[in-house]
Amino acid sequence: MQLPVVRGRGAADNPQNRFEPLAYEPDAEERASEEFAPDTRLYRDHTKSILARNNSPDVPFDVSVNPYRGCEHGCVYCFARPTHEYLGFSAGLDFESRILVKENAPALLRKALSAKSWKPQSIALSGNTDPYQPIERKLRITRGILEVLAEFRNPVGIITKNHLVTRDVDLMAELAAHDAAVVHVSVTTLDPELRAVMEPRTATPARRLDAIRAVADAGIPVGVMVAPVIPGLTDHELPAILEAAAEAGATRAGWIPVRLPHGVAPLFEQWLADHRPERREKVLNRIREMRGGALNDARFGARMRGQGIFAEQTGGLFRATCKRLGLNADRRPLSRAAFRVPVQPGGQLGLFS
Repeated sequence: MQLPVVRGRGAADNPQNRFEPLAYEPDAEERASEEFAPDTRLYRDHTKSILARNNSPDVPFDVSVNPYRGCEHGCVYCFARPTHEYLGFSAGLDFESRILVKENAPALLRKALSAKSWKPQSIALSGNTDPYQPIERKLRITRGILEVLAEFRNPVGIITKNHLVTRDVDLMAELAAHDAAVVHVSVTTLDPELRAVMEPRTATPARRLDAIRAVADAGIPVGVMVAPVIPGLTDHELPAILEAAAEAGATRAGWIPVRLPHGVAPLFEQWLADHRPERREKVLNRIREMRGGALNDARFGARMRGQGIFAEQTGGLFRATCKRLGLNADRRPLSRAAFRVPVQPGGQLGLFS
């Protein structure tokens, strides 16, 4: 069934939360009304801790900080959508319109880094949703987190789809002077029309390339993350994206095939029917070929690379293009050598220094 497209949103629906026994199903008349397009609502997140621990061998970091839960960027394919179901929301429109905000994140981070138990290590900003989604322009929580990281000289790796990252190059440059910062800008497509319906509230491809250029010009190591690569839809753009990013100043790169866990798969299927019906079966079949016959494969070792001929071809194309462009020639790890617990106001050291 084709659903009315919700202007400015990636999802067209709020599918049932997999943990909830009841679901509300609006009728056709309600779906067609202007009121069905939800405004963004912000909720205070009263979390008591800010460091998220990761034990997945597929992810290159152990600790991350997520200033927001939910993401207004609205990328229809986003693997993080099902995390909203743990909060009682839907992975659909709720994920991109009901945003939980960790206002006290900088203070919680300062406390965590001052603790005697903290062993200096790289922190990912962030591991789940984008730290530079639109509301960050007003709330400046991510900037507050970076201020703390710069003060402690704790290394950080940042990934975003938003040009807003350029606002904070001053703080990133402070960390980069100690080899303690790297930025990756995610570029999924160079097609502005596809971006507008697939990632509706993200920066345009041109603005993302501008962000890479600005970060590089500030002396901060910067890379491009071609993620997700969607077979049959965006995979042909892989060399062009890498070339454009390298020209803009990127020195490193990565790629991940599309992942469609839990409720993301039906949302993406519906999106294809609404926006790319002529490619729907080709795309879904290619994904199944990369995912062992299913639309998702959550196994460690497979979920970030896929399997089969298309996964092998894409990986080979990525490596060959990177070699040709000189990308990933130098991927030194971030340094924690400059970490310090700074003197607090009044002349006292951090609590456990």
